[in-house]
Amino acid sequence: QVQLVESGGGLVQAGDSLRLSCAASGRTFSRVGMGWFRQAPGKEREFVAYTNWSGDITSYADSVKGRFTISRDNAKNTVYLQMNSLKPDDTAVYYCADRHDYSGNYYYTDAYHYWGQGTQVTVSS
Repeated sequence: QVQLVESGGGLVQAGDSLRLSCAASGRTFSRVGMGWFRQAPGKEREFVAYTNWSGDITSYADSVKGRFTISRDNAKNTVYLQMNSLKPDDTAVYYCADRHDYSGNYYYTDAYHYWGQGTQVTVSS
């Protein structure tokens, strides 16, 4: 079992930055990949960013490309999401997720095996 705990969310103004962290504990930290997703009220959970185990492969949703950066520190069992130039449309609960094999496509939630509880990000205009 892997436990994931997100932190770093908050209330900011448009144009501000936040850095989310996701700390893993329990069974071995993912050696496949980690993803960030978000869910706004009344909407489905959507893909935000992905990184493989070594961090040399990353992928982003078009809506955040150029503004968000995903990274990981395997020594600390932590994955990060640096969010710059935040917009009101970025308001959502942000979740990190742990992928333990290569089944499925990392863009979709069913490719992940463990999820954190989420952290709220609110961007005011």
